[in-house]
Amino acid sequence: MLLTAAVAVGLLGVQLFGAGPFFSFDSARDCNALVPRDGHDLAADPVEAVVGVSRSAFPCAAEVTVAAVGDPAAVRTGARHAVEAGGPLLLVSDGLDQAVADELARLEPEKVTVVGGSEGLRASVAELAAEVGGLDVDSAALSPSAGKKGAGPVFLVDGEIISALPAIEVVAAATEGTVVVAEDVELTSMPDPMRLVIEQASALRLVGGFDPSTAWQVELLRSDAELPGGGKQLFPGRRLVGFYGSPLTTQLGVLGEQDADQTLERMRSALIGYDADGTPVVPVFEIIATVASAGAGPDGDYSDELSIDTLRPWVNLAARQGVYVVLDLQPGRADFLTQAQRYEELLRMPHVGLALDPEWRLGSDQVHLEQIGTVDTSEINRVSEWLAGIVQEEVLPQKLLLLHQFRESMITNRNLLATPPELATVIQMDGQGTLPVKYDSWDALTAGWTPESGYLWGWKNFYDEDTPMATPSEVLGLSPVPVFISFQ
Repeated sequence: MLLTAAVAVGLLGVQLFGAGPFFSFDSARDCNALVPRDGHDLAADPVEAVVGVSRSAFPCAAEVTVAAVGDPAAVRTGARHAVEAGGPLLLVSDGLDQAVADELARLEPEKVTVVGGSEGLRASVAELAAEVGGLDVDSAALSPSAGKKGAGPVFLVDGEIISALPAIEVVAAATEGTVVVAEDVELTSMPDPMRLVIEQASALRLVGGFDPSTAWQVELLRSDAELPGGGKQLFPGRRLVGFYGSPLTTQLGVLGEQDADQTLERMRSALIGYDADGTPVVPVFEIIATVASAGAGPDGDYSDELSIDTLRPWVNLAARQGVYVVLDLQPGRADFLTQAQRYEELLRMPHVGLALDPEWRLGSDQVHLEQIGTVDTSEINRVSEWLAGIVQEEVLPQKLLLLHQFRESMITNRNLLATPPELATVIQMDGQGTLPVKYDSWDALTAGWTPESGYLWGWKNFYDEDTPMATPSEVLGLSPVPVFISFQ
């Protein structure tokens, strides 16, 4: 197939024409751009990001325009030409990138217009035209259920790939869409106009080097998933207050002193006063899912694990009644991640969070009640990474990760604690005793904390062991103010 040079497009354009089509294709095919469905073209490289956008919108193309990403004038000229031609603008680096070559093969254009670029680039395009005839075309990434032209997609573009913006605008023009450049996408700081654009878009695609957390945040904005009490982020905007214990025994906390319905009814009176600062209160069941045991047990881990079937009635009641659930782990000689994975089915629900209790995390030769347990932050971070991954996969609202601590030694290297945005990480001071003693523990643990630390604070009241038990006004008078309070 012979290609020859022709007139320039603008000052920099050079077209490559052939006597026949660039690739062999069915002339009856419909190459009109499709409105992409929601999705992400996450690539920090503008060349790859633009290819992803092209694949999302164009089933094929009669003409494709190519320009070098490092030549802004050529990119702008190419964008104007691509809009007129009705096909995509693909960007290349120094030569014909493999991703672009693959996309040209998929699109099977009659003509490729190269704007600017080197002789080597034009030669590579000509060589591809001659050799690609037998290439297997993979169009699996194109959604057969994509909408019709005119539905108005929004392309949210990473400001770091601004050089690719004209190419993305070509696709937006072909699909009657909108391009929004975002330097930062955070649910907590997103300006209302951008939030509105994202929420109301008929379809939205992230383009550029956004990380998976960003993808989760924009998907969550567009989903119907909500937390008990409404909303998609735990804090600020609510305070969690509830009962702690095991449903199988009265010995481990007030939660187990009655059944689930009676616990909820009894708990309501305990919530009174915790909204005195204007923060709405959401009730909580903090359920000990794995209980520290005196004996090693069949698996040798000094921990008795409750079955999902035992927990399910409590979790289901909570879902119906607007109650948040926290599954508490006392792992013995097991590690926290291994135990958390036992309850993955429940943790994939939007109203179920996780608590780790280092007091009951034993070393390989330790037994309970002979020492206070401890865990290194590296083990906690493995749990938070796994849990954040679930939140991303299921597009869930932010999930609670609660860490119990009443001695500094219980969590080592706390300054290295990871706090991904998918999780609201809270450290609960859960010591017991007189109020002066508890205040001393609180002051010691919170010393040096700032909001930039990435985690918040919680408090525990003990009905029998605290003398006296703190009142709601005393708890709300703490600094920092707790966002999580439980009763044992």
